[in-house]
Amino acid sequence: MFSYRDLDIYLEARRLAIQVHMMSLALPKFELYETGSQIRRSSKSVTAMIVEGYARRRYKLDFIKYLVHAIAECDETIVHLDTIYDTHYLTDSKLYQELKNSYVTLTKKLINIHNGWRANSWGLSESGT
Repeated sequence: MFSYRDLDIYLEARRLAIQVHMMSLALPKFELYETGSQIRRSSKSVTAMIVEGYARRRYKLDFIKYLVHAIAECDETIVHLDTIYDTHYLTDSKLYQELKNSYVTLTKKLINIHNGWRANSWGLSESGT
C-alpha cells in the first residue's frame, strides 16, 4: 500500500529537516533557543504538513490547504536560513547555498503538486466523495 513515506517530497523534506536540525545545533548558545528553535520548527513543519495533507487527501480542499501550509513553512525556513547566514552564525557558504537551493526546489515541487490538485479533481469531489 502506498504511504506518505513513499512520496519524494516527504523524503526530501525529512532529509532537509534533519540537516537543518544538525546545522542549528552548532549555533551559539543564545541563538540556539531563538533562531535555532524557529528554524528547527519551520523545517520540521514542512514534513508534518505533507504528512497531514496526505492523510486528508480524500478531501481535496484539505489536501490543498496543507500543501499551502507546507509551501509557507518552506519559505519561512528560507528566511531563517538567510538570517542565520547574513548574521554570520552560519559561515559555511556551501552548506547555506545547498540548503537554500534545496528548499527553493522543494517549494517548486510543492507548488506543482498544489497546482495539479487545484486543476484536477483526481476523481474526488470538494467533500471527498
